[in-house]
Parts: sequence; structure tokens; C-alpha cells
Amino acid sequence: MQGQMMDYPLTLPHILERSEKLFSKVEVVSRMPDKSLHRYTYGDFAKRAKKLANALVRLGLREGERVGTLMWNHYAHLEAYFGIPITGGVLHTLNLRLHPSDLAYIINHAGDRFIIIDDVLLPLWEKVAPLVEVEKVIVVPLTGKPVPDGFIDYEQLIAPEPEDFTPPAIGENQALGMCYTSGTTGKPKGVVYSHRAIILHSLVSAMPDALNLSQNDIMVPVVPMFHVNAWGLPFTATMTGTKQVFPGPHLDPVSLLDLYEQEKVTVSAGVPTIWLGILEALEKNPGRWKLTPGLRMVVGGSAAPEALIRAFDRHNLRILHAWGMTETTPLGTASYLKSYMLEWPEDEQYRYRAKQGLPVPLFEIRGWNEAGEIPWDGKTMGELQVRGPWVAASYYDLPEGRDKWTEDGWFKTGDVVTIDPEGYMEIVDRTKDLVKSGGEWISSVQLENALMGHPAVKEAAVIAVPHPKWGERPLAAVVLREGASVTPEELKEYLAPKFAKWWIPEAIVFVEAIPRTSAGKFLKAKLREQFKDWKWEA
Repeated sequence: MQGQMMDYPLTLPHILERSEKLFSKVEVVSRMPDKSLHRYTYGDFAKRAKKLANALVRLGLREGERVGTLMWNHYAHLEAYFGIPITGGVLHTLNLRLHPSDLAYIINHAGDRFIIIDDVLLPLWEKVAPLVEVEKVIVVPLTGKPVPDGFIDYEQLIAPEPEDFTPPAIGENQALGMCYTSGTTGKPKGVVYSHRAIILHSLVSAMPDALNLSQNDIMVPVVPMFHVNAWGLPFTATMTGTKQVFPGPHLDPVSLLDLYEQEKVTVSAGVPTIWLGILEALEKNPGRWKLTPGLRMVVGGSAAPEALIRAFDRHNLRILHAWGMTETTPLGTASYLKSYMLEWPEDEQYRYRAKQGLPVPLFEIRGWNEAGEIPWDGKTMGELQVRGPWVAASYYDLPEGRDKWTEDGWFKTGDVVTIDPEGYMEIVDRTKDLVKSGGEWISSVQLENALMGHPAVKEAAVIAVPHPKWGERPLAAVVLREGASVTPEELKEYLAPKFAKWWIPEAIVFVEAIPRTSAGKFLKAKLREQFKDWKWEA
């Protein structure tokens, strides 16, 4: 017997129509390159997104063709998020922090027909342009300066277009967008998101026990719109009618804190390095900013130290730990406490909040090692495998990537985890970052988070370095807080009560900065290269 429900496709035009009809008076705010604020409403946004759709169709964009965006977080990028997919075209966000040769590879591999770019990024485009074949380049004049010859002015392009647009019949499994992995291992790989995946991801991420986004919130996505669709937040916020505040290119802690205070922000999202900088600014300038009490700060991309969560609580600001990746659209887990855990001792609550959390609805997790599926005992380590309606089933035009999926259809993430009896997942490392010492595994992430709990330590990254006796031993690269001092021996003594003796880093070195990926994560490959010839003391 079949159900008798309407065949109603899960596609993006429904969200755009909803935002225009129900939330036309809600603001969308963008910080411009000169730090002025651009303000308009969802009503304005919806009309301009439809004008963009009309313009792209007039330029000849056909169903399934890719439009690349090389843009910061602001109102015109939001217009592209909707204006491109409602035509049946594919939004392809491009990482402006990549090397020009990597950008060119991604543009060519995706087959981008058009590019929309901020005028402030034209110097970058000059390096990319000779390496790609793109039909038209549309420039958003954020600075107000004339658009150079040879480019299409975004504002002039959409100005004459009608404010209504009738989308074609779009199937929910058609491509909506594309994003490429960062390429830290091999060439970047393309992930293609369907309309269905984005709609389901938006519905679940808005839930109270996920990212908890409502119409009453004011949201700043610090995570770039070119990085996994800013974790899907622009789609989710448009669906819920949340006021969106975009920081533009100004991502330093003071600029962000000023924006949080001015716009009375209630929720924001970014990688741990962003929040480490925010915390440092708050502690250097006590009382300078009057932030919304309980402001929720979603952290993902890499593990947030427990010490960071505790420190923000002291400022009445709340860290919400989440986990995801490009291949998972990205939300997979969120770390909120179950009702009965609120009665638990404070230390135990913090221990759970520092985990990556429970799988959100419709998302499944399991750990796998050489013995098979790991028990949920919180101790046994295995590679995290996931599946769900917004998890990639393959990479774009990359047949050799099939080894990332199991025969029974689970995606192999490369993250090493434990899962405890309550169902909370905790990432202990990436498979490539584990330290194997004397045949036993050591988690670099757990050591890093413990080190960053020391009051003198600003950042720490732990890597495996070859050792003549033990195969590998952990080496910790540490960045100290301004004006702080501590010795390697003191740091080892600090770690001693928390770890087995053989886990303690064999060497601790102090560095000016830890190299980062384009997404703000620690780039351990560079550290491993830097210390590959490290000489251990006899």
C-alpha cells in the first residue's frame, strides 16, 4: 500500500518564496570592505536573487551548468546562493584562500561557465584567469569603484531584470551546489549537493538539539560562505527567517566583537582558531564589549579544547561543539547535554560538552577498526564511518575516489573516534595524525587540547616524529600567550596527571605560529616537514 501524500519536491525555490512572503521585513546586514554596513531586508534580497536568476538565464545559463563564486560573506553572495540554483544551475563556491593554481584546477575540473567575483578579489583573479577557460566574469562592485573593462558589472547586469522569476521544474535530486575538499591529501575532490540534501540538512540543523536556529535569532557566520556553504547556515537562516549579519572580509577578533555588540548577535559559527582569538581579545579588554548574554558560538572544523569551553562560560558565552565535513553538507553531530546530565557534576558535564556529540536526526555513525565495528564503550578507537541523506555517495568526476566508501555504503571519514555508551562521539585524531609509539596509538588531539588548557599556552599542535627506538614519538609545537613563559619540563609535569607516561610528548618546542589550512585548521603536514629531521637526545 502506498501513502497518499502530495509529490512535493524538496527544492530551494520553496525556501526563497517562504523568506519573501513571511520575513520580508527582517534585516540582512553586511559589513563592506570599508567597514560601513549595508542593510536591506529579506524582501529586497528575494527580489534581487530573482533578478540575478533572470540575468543568468538571459546570459544563456542552462540547467546543470556551474557558476563559480569567488566572494566573501555578504548580501550579494547570499543572492548567488539562491539566484543560481533556482535557475537549475549549480552554485560552485570557490575558496579564495587557495593558491591560484589550485583554484584554476578546481574551476577547470568543475567546468565553471561563469564566475561571480568581488571587486576586491580581482588581483587574485588576474593570477587565475590565464589558467582557466571561463566564458563570463561578473564583478560585484563592493568598493563602489567602476568595474574594469572586460568584466560584467553585477549591479548593471541585474538592474533591468524583472523582480519575478518562475523556476523551471527542478527535481529534488538535481544538483544545487558544489564544494571542493581542501586537498590536504592529494588533489581537491568535488562534492555535489542536491536540492533534497540541502533542504533536509536545513530542517535538521535548525532543530533545538542541533544548531538551534530560530526566527528570533541574529546570526553571524564567521565560517566562510566558500567553505561547505558556511556550514549550511545561510540556507537554514533564510528558511527560519533569522536575521543574518555578514562580516565581509573583517574576521579579526575586534571587528567581530564590535559587530556582535552592535547588532546584538545571538549565534555565530567558526573554527576554534577564531574563538581562541575572540577569547584573547575579551580577556585583554575586560568590560569593553556588551555582548548578548548566552551568545551561542558553534565550533567545528577541529576539536575545541575543554579549557576554551570553560573560559567562555565565565564570560556568559556558550560554546556548542559540532562536527561535520565537506562530504556531509556538513552537519553530522552536535554536543548538547541530555536532560539527566544537567544533574551531573560540573566536570563531567564539561567532559561531555568537549566531545563532538550525538548524531543529529537522520544521520548515522559507527566506528570501525581491524576487528570490525567498535563497541560503544568510550575507549575503543576506530575510524568514523557515516551515512545519511546529506552524505556524499561519490565524488564528482573522480572514479578513483571509490575507496572512501565501504561495500555496504558508509563513507569513511578518516577521523579516528571513540563512541561512549551514551552515544556521544569523540574525535581522537585523524588517521594520518595518530602517533604510533612502540606499537601503541597516541591521540595528538587529546594532547593538544590538554596543553591548551595551560594558562601560558595559546595554541599547541602535536605531530609524530620518527624515533630510532619507538618508531614514532609525539613532538608538541607550542605558541605561548603574549607575555607568558613556561618551560617544556613544566608543561610535561602539567600533562603527567592526565596521561600515561608514554603518551607525554618526548619534546616540546616553542614556535611563533602554527601553520594553517585555508579553512583555519592546523596544517600538520608543514610541521611534520619542518621537524622531520629532529634529533632525539640519546
